[in-house]
Amino acid sequence: MKESEIVEFKRSLAELKEGLISIAAILNKHGGGELWFGRRNDGRAVGFDANEKTLRDLSQSIAAHIEPKIYPHVEIKTVDDEKCIKVVFSGKEAPYFAHGRAYMRVADEDRQLSARELENLILAKNREILRWDNELCKAVLEDLDGDKIKRFVERAGLAWDTVTNALDKLGLIGAEGVFNAALLFFAKVPKLQLRCAVFGGTTSANIIDRHDYEGDILELIEEAQKYILKNIHIGMRLNGLYREDVPEISVPAMRETIIKEIVA
Repeated sequence: MKESEIVEFKRSLAELKEGLISIAAILNKHGGGELWFGRRNDGRAVGFDANEKTLRDLSQSIAAHIEPKIYPHVEIKTVDDEKCIKVVFSGKEAPYFAHGRAYMRVADEDRQLSARELENLILAKNREILRWDNELCKAVLEDLDGDKIKRFVERAGLAWDTVTNALDKLGLIGAEGVFNAALLFFAKVPKLQLRCAVFGGTTSANIIDRHDYEGDILELIEEAQKYILKNIHIGMRLNGLYREDVPEISVPAMRETIIKEIVA
């Protein structure tokens, strides 16, 4: 195990201040990580005398000097027969400050943020908070389709356990409830509508074909792609002994455009 952007080693609690700075820096860059006391920079365990009082004092120091408050998991771990302390922490309220200053993790080092960098971090956080899809909605978990969520999570290659944990991993739920985006993707009764049409010219005056669809965002993306493929020219080429259909519009480019239009 080596130091990285999310893992920091300190030999002892004599380096507590530096350790708290690392916590803030890692939180501001990655939103979570690990801090070890009793290990050298190369990861080798050197250990020190630690007990329950040591853990309480360390927890109190973290509470006193890290803002906004975090609630890490602090425990004694034995590594190569040496007693060490492991601190696992996470938070979503960046920027974080240690001893009144903000830092950012760069490789395995902690760099103090300048006033401009701190301003940009705060602005980015506010933009994220003010997005409509990150606002709380009136829906509750019972309004969401668990099977849809499970299929999406498995397709994304994420581990599945519960609906709540899956939504948390996807950033679709907070401490106070479900966000708007969760309802757009996984509602049991979707309320989104999409109108697709083919026009006989460069204006919308002459409509050749039109179809309205209802569903969630993922369903509407699929329906829009099917509709376009049905209404454009499909060529053909031979791939060995097999025929391969070739749409006049690249499917990946088409899908990217559909997603951008629907999400917008």
